[in-house]
Amino acid sequence: MQFIVLFLGIALLLFLIIRVKLNTFISLILTAVLVALGLGMNPSDIAGTITKGIGNSMGELAIVFGFGAMIGRLVSEAGGSYRISQTLIRVFGKKRLQLAIVVASFIIGMSMFFEVGLVLLTPIVFSIALEAGVPFLYLGLPMVAALSTTQAFLPPQPAPTAVATALSANIGTVLLYGIIVAIPTVIMAGPVFTKLAQKYAPSAFTFKKELPAFGEIKEFKLDETPGFGISILTSLFPVIFMGAATIYQLIVHDTGSAARQGLNSYMSMIGSPVVAMLISLLFAVWSMGFHQHRSMKQIGDALTESIKSIAMLLMIISGGSAFKQVLLDGGVGNAIQHLVAGVHLSPLILGWLIAVVLRIALGSAAVASMTAAGLITPLMISSGADPAMMVLAIGAGSVAASHVNDAGFWMFQEYFDLTVKQTLAIWTVLETWLSVWGLVFVLILNAIVH
Repeated sequence: MQFIVLFLGIALLLFLIIRVKLNTFISLILTAVLVALGLGMNPSDIAGTITKGIGNSMGELAIVFGFGAMIGRLVSEAGGSYRISQTLIRVFGKKRLQLAIVVASFIIGMSMFFEVGLVLLTPIVFSIALEAGVPFLYLGLPMVAALSTTQAFLPPQPAPTAVATALSANIGTVLLYGIIVAIPTVIMAGPVFTKLAQKYAPSAFTFKKELPAFGEIKEFKLDETPGFGISILTSLFPVIFMGAATIYQLIVHDTGSAARQGLNSYMSMIGSPVVAMLISLLFAVWSMGFHQHRSMKQIGDALTESIKSIAMLLMIISGGSAFKQVLLDGGVGNAIQHLVAGVHLSPLILGWLIAVVLRIALGSAAVASMTAAGLITPLMISSGADPAMMVLAIGAGSVAASHVNDAGFWMFQEYFDLTVKQTLAIWTVLETWLSVWGLVFVLILNAIVH
């Protein structure tokens, strides 16, 4: 019975978002209420369950997402991202342009949301493709592959951070394992996939001298942008803090009261996402603001605009968390646990499969991740699976098979000036290819670590 209600709920959610075009957050909350009733929950408990789901997810995430968006906006508006891209391209040379694009996109993707990274990098990469005389997709696919990979695996990006919080996984450990998994994944999804796509969809790899979707592009003079060192340091500051704290904890191995005293307590503090992001933001205000001779008003305007850009993202994630809590309190999680109890598959593979199904049905990677996390939690606990590995497995599944119900699908089509058929052949296949290889490398790493 629970599965019938779940499938009907997903169908209703799709109908509201795609056909009715109702706001995604409103659709999620409405669907959560109706699904709760369908699952037989006490009507007087439904509001509390929804509030609990939203509250549990938004505590830490609101700070991490907000500060992350502010850092990304400061770096991009100061020209730091432009400097990073141009420097790497000059260092790697035209013969290794794909590698340069992958490295630049990977670095920028670690500190910016996919949409922000795409908007920022697309005009830069297109101008490089024009100069090199190569099809835009030849460089564009490695770019979006790197951006998608960082979104799937690396905190402080929304989905992995939210899932890590939901599964009580150590964020620093997720980041460390995520980097290990992301590097080979982006190679397979970037340069390797580009070669395959050129063979089965050659019509998409035409040389274009202009793209209609660009509109107004902010131009920078390279000598007026921040230096490469300070730009990359500002972008990676949160990663450096969380990574250093995680490595320290792995080396020291202190637990109990010892972990809360002396140097251990300070390392734990600066390694927490909230404090790491706060320190990084303060540094970005100086390095990309005052140090670049920008006024406090200019800095304040950039910070305000950055929050506007993520407001709806936060609402959608909170709506997904509410839907997830309803499924948990309504017994769907236990039903899935009983259903797969006799299935001899790795919990990581099951977590990936659940995320894939939800991604295909719902479109949003963040919603698919959060819902999958809620459904897989009982099985993860009972099986003793590593929470950090489960975060990465779910992250891999959450990017699979992006199609018409995903905003990223339409962004890719518009920015690369493709038909819907070409977008399905390139973008949808790329995301699925990335998802499968991501899972493969997660399973390999899990076998090595455990």
